[in-house]
Amino acid sequence: MIGLIIFIAILVIIFLIAAIKVVPEYKRLVVFRLGRCIGPKGPGLVILIPFIDRPVSVDLREQVREIPAQTSITQDNAPISIDFLWYYKVFDPVESVLQVQNFELAAQGIATTTLRSVIGGILLDGVLSEREKINLSLRARLDEVTERWGVKVTNVEIREIVPPRDVQESMNRQLTAERTRRAVVTESTGTREAAINVAQGDKQSNILKAEGEKQAAILRAEGEKQAQLLRAEGYQKALEAIFVAAKQVDQNTMTLQYFETLKAMAANPSTKYIFPMEFTSLISDFVKKNDSKGK
Repeated sequence: MIGLIIFIAILVIIFLIAAIKVVPEYKRLVVFRLGRCIGPKGPGLVILIPFIDRPVSVDLREQVREIPAQTSITQDNAPISIDFLWYYKVFDPVESVLQVQNFELAAQGIATTTLRSVIGGILLDGVLSEREKINLSLRARLDEVTERWGVKVTNVEIREIVPPRDVQESMNRQLTAERTRRAVVTESTGTREAAINVAQGDKQSNILKAEGEKQAAILRAEGEKQAQLLRAEGYQKALEAIFVAAKQVDQNTMTLQYFETLKAMAANPSTKYIFPMEFTSLISDFVKKNDSKGK
């Protein structure tokens, strides 16, 4: 009796484990009841009928998958190796289960063939320089196929592009030449800018020097002008002082000054003939008397 009770308890526990499911927020259970899909269940607590309901778990989070390196031929027949990542998200869990058996494997195969198709229509230089354009083209074509599976391709990112060896060597030579050219251009630009700076410096120096000389000449002229005005004012004041003093001189002072002048002239050892002013007056009177007698 006790063994029967234990057996029944074990069966109940197994039944409850099979019937009760706790579904996380980021998952859904696509339930098949006797082979017929009855829709998605969850999130939260889900009750199933054991041995009748068969659940299929579907993750709704965004997933990332790697496409291994694939050799593709460009439009100009250059073989290149490309690998990329693609990101997808399930938006319809029922379609992702009903429409395709393994959508990840199917999407990987489509991504490989799509990559070769896209690269085949682009030249090698375009593949190396238009990575973003290739990403958009791959995403658009993958999304067209996966949309009917209830899967949305959110992004495609090319991770590495490996061109042929001869192309790599040519690119290295081109890169070296470009660096040399940039160095020469940079050096010549620096030399030119240095020459321009020196010329501008000389120009500014000459301008400042000329301005300085101009200001100095103006200041000298102003100083000379002020000096001449001061000398003229000094002469004017001296003449005014002499004129005022001359008004106060009488006849005796003039006679004494006359005698002092004669004395100073006589002190010189050279031969001199001095005619006093009175003598000239006598001669003038004598000439006037003779003229009157002759008449």
